[in-house]
Amino acid sequence: MMSARKLDIVAWPFAAELSRLLDVLDRDGEEARVVGGAVRNALIDVPIHEVDVATTALPEEVVRRVKAAGFKAVPTGIEHGTVTVVIDKHPFEVTTLRTDVETDGRHAKVAFGRSWQEDAERRDFTMNALSLTRDGTVHDYTGGLDDLAKRHVRFIGDPHQRIAEDYLRILRFFRFHAAYGPGGHPDAEGLAACIEGRDGLDQLSRERIRQEMMKLLVAPHATPTLVVLADSGLALRILGGVTYLAAFENMAKVEAAIGVEASPVRRLCALGVSVVEDAERLAQRLRLHNNEQARLVSMAQGWRDVSLGLGEQGMRALLYRLGPDAYADRALLAWARSPASAHDRAWHELATLPQRFTAPVFPLKAADFIKRGVPKGPEMGEALRAAEAAWVAQGFPDSVDALAKITEDAVKP
Repeated sequence: MMSARKLDIVAWPFAAELSRLLDVLDRDGEEARVVGGAVRNALIDVPIHEVDVATTALPEEVVRRVKAAGFKAVPTGIEHGTVTVVIDKHPFEVTTLRTDVETDGRHAKVAFGRSWQEDAERRDFTMNALSLTRDGTVHDYTGGLDDLAKRHVRFIGDPHQRIAEDYLRILRFFRFHAAYGPGGHPDAEGLAACIEGRDGLDQLSRERIRQEMMKLLVAPHATPTLVVLADSGLALRILGGVTYLAAFENMAKVEAAIGVEASPVRRLCALGVSVVEDAERLAQRLRLHNNEQARLVSMAQGWRDVSLGLGEQGMRALLYRLGPDAYADRALLAWARSPASAHDRAWHELATLPQRFTAPVFPLKAADFIKRGVPKGPEMGEALRAAEAAWVAQGFPDSVDALAKITEDAVKP
């Protein structure tokens, strides 16, 4: 075991609540430590979004202690030793030390224990097996500190065994490499084990696959990782179709060029969607949410209609029709699939139009046409549509005279 590093948790998110939790669990013959991602991220100065705690206390004892302290205990996975403890609206996942007794590639039967080393050795990657005592000491039983320093994502022990315990670890291997690796080739032994275990992907729920893929797509080194995923045949296995790696790389570049947050849905579209059928396939294979599928379909239907030839007025009309979000999706996808670079000024202007121009609300109402004798019903709808089309074509005029002329023209026989 190596305990070569010290961390100060005072500046962590929810530090006060974490301290109160440890006050309850780390005493009276039981030990509690921070484990997993929070420790890993703190060591490499990556933001911490959640804090997990492991303890020697059995789940029932965890519940008893936290309830006595006035905290809320939610038995989110109590059969596997996990209790979610909520302190001042901040949740902490607290899990009893355990070992796997039996696994089937999706689920595990566990036995609770008191060995920190055995608990560490059952985890997936060495960098995820670090634990932290409340005095700031980092405990490393698997070589995770050295691997983390090298940004080397490595399975603990035999990669084949780790993967057979949970086939989702195939996707996690690539996702963690994209997030924390150096951007080059992943661990050779781990990659070989992932390829050999690929049939196990068929056992996984589509929801679990979606969750890992969406995280991978926005990771810092997603592009080189996806190249490896494609070269190994795993991308085809997961997505069920052609991958457009150049378009994906360009999408990441153009998102960065205009300063928008990386979107996993937009990047998924760049990677795997050319026509509507592609969007529908991915929605089924990854069990996408309804709004995610709708975005993919919208991009598939309309990205080819976006070009520099639209001109300023054409772009504004498109923005008015689509709204800023759908406009940005189509514009960025069209740019990513064009021969232009991420530094192209004209494409930059097209893609950032929503930042400079807010489409106005159509100012004419049914009352404006009733005054001119247009009856309610189909005739009214036709008049409104004609007036709106003319208003957009004329550049969204707001003068009384221009609107009167548009109204008059719309009701002419």
